[in-house]
Amino acid sequence: MTQEYDTPGFEGQQHTLVEDGIALILGTLFVSLGVTLYSHAMLLTGSTAGLAFLLQYTSSWSFGPIFFLLNLPFYVLAIAKMGWKFTLKTFVAVALLSAFAEMMPQWVVFEQLNAAYAAILGGCLFGVGILMLFRHRASLGGINILALYVQDRFGVRAGTFQMGVDAVILVMAFAVLPWPQVLLSVLGAGSMNLILTINHKPGRYVGVS
Repeated sequence: MTQEYDTPGFEGQQHTLVEDGIALILGTLFVSLGVTLYSHAMLLTGSTAGLAFLLQYTSSWSFGPIFFLLNLPFYVLAIAKMGWKFTLKTFVAVALLSAFAEMMPQWVVFEQLNAAYAAILGGCLFGVGILMLFRHRASLGGINILALYVQDRFGVRAGTFQMGVDAVILVMAFAVLPWPQVLLSVLGAGSMNLILTINHKPGRYVGVS
């Protein structure tokens, strides 16, 4: 992987396998705590996780198994678009998040939780966790990978496709959740994107995987 760095002549240090493993565990732990906050406050986010939340709220299934199953069809695209190494790390990250999301309610119990606080803190946890995964060449898969495929196959920009999918999820959410929860979910998405916008910039981080 080729990157440009802010300091001339400085090359990023390769992440070790142990460093990658620690990042996958910690990153998915952050996201799973965000999932627990959102589930308790009945909020949702975009992309594949948003679909998992909607299905959780309308079925007897919990987030973990739904999220894991929803991601399965996208790994073929991930191999073609991003290669085996990225796909394997993403598979591990998705599996870890699914497992941690199932275990987290046994570790953390809320007697009282303000929904606005859950939206903001949960969004920040999503952002920090996803940022860690990005910096170690992994992701939480799903619709993000599909967006890259659609961009190459049909010429539709990945960002535009992703926004379209998130808009559909948001509209569907109004049929499932009270409107204050949907609006707070938008606030949470803003918190997550703020974390990624500030921190995920070319040259700001020089570690490579």
